[in-house]
Amino acid sequence: MRPVETKSAFDDRNLVLIGQRPRSRRQALRKSMWIAVWLLYLAGPVGELSSHGVGTAQRVWGFTGLALFLLSYVVLIFRHVWRKPPNAPQRYAPLAAMVVLSVALTWTLGFSWLVLFIFTSVASAVVLPWRRSRWAIPLVTALVIAVGARYPEIRNYYLFAYALPALGSGFVMIGVQSLIRTTQELRTAREEVARLAANEERLRLARDLHDLLGHSLSLITLKSELAGRMLPGRPEDAAQQVADIEQVSRQALVDVREAVTGYRRPRLAVELAGARAALRTAGIALTVDPALEDEPRGLTADTEGALAWALREAITNVVRHSGARRCELLLTEEWEADDRHYLCLTVNDDGNGPLRTQRDGNGLNGLRERLALTDGHLETGPAPGSRGFALRAYVPRHTPAPTPDTPTPIPDTSPEPANGQL
Repeated sequence: MRPVETKSAFDDRNLVLIGQRPRSRRQALRKSMWIAVWLLYLAGPVGELSSHGVGTAQRVWGFTGLALFLLSYVVLIFRHVWRKPPNAPQRYAPLAAMVVLSVALTWTLGFSWLVLFIFTSVASAVVLPWRRSRWAIPLVTALVIAVGARYPEIRNYYLFAYALPALGSGFVMIGVQSLIRTTQELRTAREEVARLAANEERLRLARDLHDLLGHSLSLITLKSELAGRMLPGRPEDAAQQVADIEQVSRQALVDVREAVTGYRRPRLAVELAGARAALRTAGIALTVDPALEDEPRGLTADTEGALAWALREAITNVVRHSGARRCELLLTEEWEADDRHYLCLTVNDDGNGPLRTQRDGNGLNGLRERLALTDGHLETGPAPGSRGFALRAYVPRHTPAPTPDTPTPIPDTSPEPANGQL
């Protein structure tokens, strides 16, 4: 089952990644368009330099300074400066050049060059971390006011025409960067969730296939050996064993298909019937608690499925590894130290028992994971009173809520009549 990918309107593959190198031609084009939009603010200074009233020296100085200013701005936009250490000179040199050129060009060429401070404010938001940019942007705005004071003819309106855009554009860029970073973090988190979901699905499939095929193949092996021994003298019985093998194989195929599609959920009654057949074939006597014969109460679909998997795994281990002659199945209710009510499935055998150095295999580890998903747990160890092995699987007992159809008795609180009078 593959996780479904959803596309976000703020997918970072389609965003203009401020302060980072373009990773494709499409991103380079988007960055170029982003820069071109802001270059419209330079129409005033460029128009003044192109007019007939400007001297050659001023024109050369203006275009040279403007070219250096734009070069610094482009470097800030296209270079991947975020990986530089906070105090690296390469990080702040272009910004310092923009500040110096903004002051020099405005001071020498006219108040229309105050527009450069808007670019400087945006660059401050790009380069500086929030704790510094929140002070740097107001300082750039103060420079607009201070340098603009040189030109008395615009003193009445330059505050609104240049200072406010410089202040606002800087903080807007901070917001844009915050949005981009948040979007990238969300995308990273979404990819991590998808990776974890895929890994969990692989683990589920591995557990299901191990439990399903381990049990079925063990039964097929036993019946095949039995059919081989019966074939010379009892061909009819051998044919019956072969028919059973075919039935088990077909059921295993169905189980595997259900496991792959994620719809496999075993039932206790079905697994109990399978346990009887497997143990009978292996020549192991089975004793079943009457509580297991009836439909157990207090089980949800998930907890019943977990106990059914536990029964299947336990019976598979008894048949394959125990060398037992008897097996016992119990279902009991227990209270534990955490004051929780549990149903406990116990599988005891009189076989070889656990070795001191024995470690749990994939089946028991997978069973622990299944039980943990239902807030249950697994215990294994020597069987009581014998040299065999005991497996105990615990799941929480579910207490159904009272149905509204059941009337709640109302206690009679009226005083008793004296002397038998009504």
